[in-house]
Amino acid sequence: MSKVVEFRGVDNLVAAEVTKDDNELEGGYEVGEVFSVAPVAEISKTTETSSETKYYDNLPALVINSEGSDEIGVTCAIPDLATYAKLVGKTIDESTGAMIDGERDPKYFALGYRFKKTDGTYRYVWRLKGMFAIPDESSQTETDGTDSNNMELTYTGISTTHKFTKGGKPAKAVVVDDTETSKCDVSTFFDTVTDPDTLKAKEMLIAKIDEGKVDESVVG
Repeated sequence: MSKVVEFRGVDNLVAAEVTKDDNELEGGYEVGEVFSVAPVAEISKTTETSSETKYYDNLPALVINSEGSDEIGVTCAIPDLATYAKLVGKTIDESTGAMIDGERDPKYFALGYRFKKTDGTYRYVWRLKGMFAIPDESSQTETDGTDSNNMELTYTGISTTHKFTKGGKPAKAVVVDDTETSKCDVSTFFDTVTDPDTLKAKEMLIAKIDEGKVDESVVG
């Protein structure tokens, strides 16, 4: 019987502004510094998909599939005001620290996080390009109970314009399972945004490739 594993934990919610995304082979995808968003309670993903069956000669002949954007739902503690303003495209008055809730200047961000699994391993994720919606906010009077309100962020993830060398295509995300047999080095996964071309193999595997003991194609 195959090993049964489920998700049971989430942490390390971070983001970085996408500062460049174009078709240039060199430097076509660039990001700013990684910053912490907020302590996270839950993350969910829904992918927009559609399919249609085509009929010929009174028979189903083929199915046309399409894949759209990803909607990432993030339940988290309330971000500090500067982080919140950055994510939703509002202005912070540097002299007072107040947010000026005026016209938006929304930007694209990469979004990173990891899921913990029941076997103690992790799934590492960088979503490479997307935009945050303005979240709903609510609070209520204090009572003798324990009720409180967190925040739900909605991030719409799309594919990059830039075509990465690995795969030769745009990408929406990099997803790595860190297991005993994993080939990827995740020790610095969240230090910067890890994209398909900056994803690194473990040093031991690289050494074996250099020695000709492992085909380089197994890494990409």
